[in-house]
Amino acid sequence: MDNIIRNAAPADAAGIAEIYNHHIRETIITFEEKPVIPSEVTQRIQNVLSLALPWLIAESDDDIVGYAYAGKWKERSAYRFAVEVTVYVCPEHLGHGIGADLYNRLLPALKTAGIHTAMGGIALPNPQSIALHEKFGMQKVAHFKEVGFKFNRWVDVGYWQVCLGEGKL
Repeated sequence: MDNIIRNAAPADAAGIAEIYNHHIRETIITFEEKPVIPSEVTQRIQNVLSLALPWLIAESDDDIVGYAYAGKWKERSAYRFAVEVTVYVCPEHLGHGIGADLYNRLLPALKTAGIHTAMGGIALPNPQSIALHEKFGMQKVAHFKEVGFKFNRWVDVGYWQVCLGEGKL
């Protein structure tokens, strides 16, 4: 079945938490170390939506298989046209184009909303995430060495950026 991309709702919190908690427990791609409960995810969804930013869900056969959203880049008002984008996919569905489906909807929605630039932070190494971000015109703009410590090892983080106002989408 084709993936359906739709806006997230608080009722999606349990499915989102299931995907995210896998990545918390098993991967370095998030620096959170303790699983989240659905009520915390509900609050995060509401926080994003209260900023008039999108949070999208990918569904396949009525199951949540991925999600993507945008959040503020920084708090200062001059940063109001910049966001950080995030995408997570259920481990069983990695490599099936779900991240691309989500970004195909998220990035144009941000441009329409007047967002000028989007950044994606990637815990390294992660060649699949790098390929996804570069597919959408993002270029590496920063590399921070050993800024996270998870699973008893230091982890680097890179940032990729695209200026949405430059007609790249």
